[in-house]
Amino acid sequence: MMPDAKNIFNYRKYWAQRFGVATELPMSRDEMDELGWDACDVILVTGDAYIDHPSFGMALIGRLLEAQGFRVGIISQPDWHSADDFTQLGRPNLFFGVTGGNMDSMVNRYTADKKIRSNDAYTQNGAAGKRPDRAVNVYSHRCREAYKEVAVIIGGIEASLRRISHYDYWSDKVRKSVLMDSKADLLVYGNAERQIVEITHRLANGEKVTDLKGIRGTVHFVKQIPQGWAVKDFTDVDTPAQIKLPENPYQQQSGCEIKSTNSTSDENIIHFAKHITQAMRDKTVIRLPAYEALKDDPVLYAHASRVMHGETNPGNALPLIQQHGSRQLWVNPPPIPLSTAEMDGVFDLPYSRLPHTHYGQANIPAFEMIQHSVNIMRGCFGGCTFCSITEHEGRIIQNRSEDSIIKEIEAIRDTSPNFTGHISDLGGPTANMYRLACKDPTIEATCRKPSCVYPGICSNLNTNHAPLIKLYQRARKLKGIKKIFIASGLRYDLAIESPEYVKELVTHHVGGYLKIAPEHTESEPLSKMMKPGMGTYDRFKQLFDKFSKEAGKEQYLIPYFIAAHPGTSDKDMMNLALWLKRHDFKADQVQAFLPSPMSIATAMYHSGKDTLHKFNRKQGDITIPKGIKQRRLHKAFLRYHDPENWPLLREALKSMGKANLIGNGKQHLIPSYQPKGIKNKALKSNATKSKRFRTKQVFK
Repeated sequence: MMPDAKNIFNYRKYWAQRFGVATELPMSRDEMDELGWDACDVILVTGDAYIDHPSFGMALIGRLLEAQGFRVGIISQPDWHSADDFTQLGRPNLFFGVTGGNMDSMVNRYTADKKIRSNDAYTQNGAAGKRPDRAVNVYSHRCREAYKEVAVIIGGIEASLRRISHYDYWSDKVRKSVLMDSKADLLVYGNAERQIVEITHRLANGEKVTDLKGIRGTVHFVKQIPQGWAVKDFTDVDTPAQIKLPENPYQQQSGCEIKSTNSTSDENIIHFAKHITQAMRDKTVIRLPAYEALKDDPVLYAHASRVMHGETNPGNALPLIQQHGSRQLWVNPPPIPLSTAEMDGVFDLPYSRLPHTHYGQANIPAFEMIQHSVNIMRGCFGGCTFCSITEHEGRIIQNRSEDSIIKEIEAIRDTSPNFTGHISDLGGPTANMYRLACKDPTIEATCRKPSCVYPGICSNLNTNHAPLIKLYQRARKLKGIKKIFIASGLRYDLAIESPEYVKELVTHHVGGYLKIAPEHTESEPLSKMMKPGMGTYDRFKQLFDKFSKEAGKEQYLIPYFIAAHPGTSDKDMMNLALWLKRHDFKADQVQAFLPSPMSIATAMYHSGKDTLHKFNRKQGDITIPKGIKQRRLHKAFLRYHDPENWPLLREALKSMGKANLIGNGKQHLIPSYQPKGIKNKALKSNATKSKRFRTKQVFK
């Protein structure tokens, strides 16, 4: 069973609760004065524009701490070139909480081709350049400059996915834990409600940040392995893990006592070791390879990644320790998932659901996208190797109650100034994992499988979509609601287990097009992604077409695919392009694999090893599309219909011995002619590459 955890709303409220609830959390001293505050207890620094909506991390954490009685201020997108903006709310009584924002700052600023993006959806008017690269590091340093003695606690997805040594795609090297680089005092990872509530109350009660050891979902430093702990050594990829037991207490007795037990000392040690597995499970730590050992050893890095991903179930995960120079990084097990009552409490907080009035009438693209959407759950047990949701939110689904969700829809209907009757989404990381879980809580708490749905749906998984169907039906019948769309990513392999769900979805919640993500058509890349084969897609499409016809609607599936994923050959991409042409799909935008920090696929990309299975140094490498030209080719196959890509594709098809696919008939992939005036963008010289990195700040 999952360990018990204190309800986050059962703490005694801090004395500052007397100030009441703020209409919006303050961003200036004038707003603090209006609220009657002389200081903030906590100041949250974020790389996003401040939107008081539960889809934005700083708003959710801020409102949650406010509900605990604390005064919380927001410093949004500060000028990081000096510490001045970090003093605008004064000195916080307890700590600075630092986040890069809803996205990793590097993913936010750079494309998979390392080009600088022209806009930022989390900034007013979509302006780019309002946050620094590696924002968590930079903001933390400035907080420390502003108030040297104030604790700095980092969190959010950027910190969460960089909690140990990690491969950084943009600098093409393994970096230290962000806790080291940021010089922060503590790191919280995952959805941080449970940790941050405990941390804040303990600091308010007089504890020092250095006292906060052993809190689930946190990372800190230790000087040495605590007394009484066993160490499971995983520092070598080719050597089975060795367990170093805690020091034998029978060898710590006085001389006469040792002498009196000499005849049975072996029996005492055996007895001690016999009981260690069970009695010491809560006091066993896994030692990962040191940063210095793996930073230049991709295979050892892949090994460390594989070990770390085996310790992500909060029911059985062990803490991790990793040496960084003279310091030792201690990663506590993941936090216990929130109960439905706790989830309801978090989402029922008094959010205004609007951007802070500081922004006036400015357009913030991310807000426009989510303002009329409702998050019904969090977490994902899909385990897609290229995705970081599982590493951040966990595999166990955390659900809101139906009543809480309906209450939020009604609040949108009744208070949103530009609501037209359309809810843009009811979902979360996935559209249809609401209330799906392991049938047996004991099995769930002990399972180490990376996915509940690959290579097939686990027999222990409950796939009953009835609660979700009921929610959809209740929501769409609400007065004033014209249409509820489902825009979150759909797990169609789960959906086909419930034709009733597909019928409800297709009949009432699709606006002509439904986006789904088979990601590829070929078995080799799909096996490295942990995604189902195209037979599952075909079965879903049959249901989709059937129920669309029954509803008298002309509706279409829009499949998404990934180029240049580990395990993908040129031939795989060619076959995908042929599939696209057979089905007359012409993608306007395509995505290339981006190796985000800490994902399984990133470990494959860096090492060339299949980290989904046991491996060693002698094992052969898998196909990794890394070169710029090959990555462009793979993207070109996805856009086989674009004349700008034809010269590159002709060259590739000829070198692959597939020149028969070049011609002007329906059976050909691309034509043999080149339209006049159409330049070959894909074959451009790499001479412009350096222009994308005209600032050294990219790699700081």
